Amino acid sequence: MTIFTNVCIFLVGLINFLPVVGMLSAEKIESTYGVSITSSELQILMQHRALLFGLIGSTVWCSLIFTTIQTATLTLAGFSMFGFIVIALVVGDYNSNIQQIVRADVVGLVILASAIVGKTLNSKS
Repeated sequence: MTIFTNVCIFLVGLINFLPVVGMLSAEKIESTYGVSITSSELQILMQHRALLFGLIGSTVWCSLIFTTIQTATLTLAGFSMFGFIVIALVVGDYNSNIQQIVRADVVGLVILASAIVGKTLNSKS
């Protein structure tokens, strides 16, 4: 695999991993998403969401070493980012923090597509 493809995969992992900081506290979630955590139940759900993103990002990074899982992990990351964008657009009326995450996911999908193209071109060589 080329350095370009590896860098793209690393960045996709990073974009997916960054929300893991929400596991630290409700305050981190509130500042990241521009929302108020108004109940213990919501805090549990949002911190669990942060954990899941950490798992996705970590798995994408692991795929740099264990390339046999790469297609599956990149598919998972792609669906996650695409799903967030679609949900945000369908629900609408979101704050600027969520808009930044939508933009990051769009960038992430472009980087992911670049990784897939690089991977495909490399496999044909």
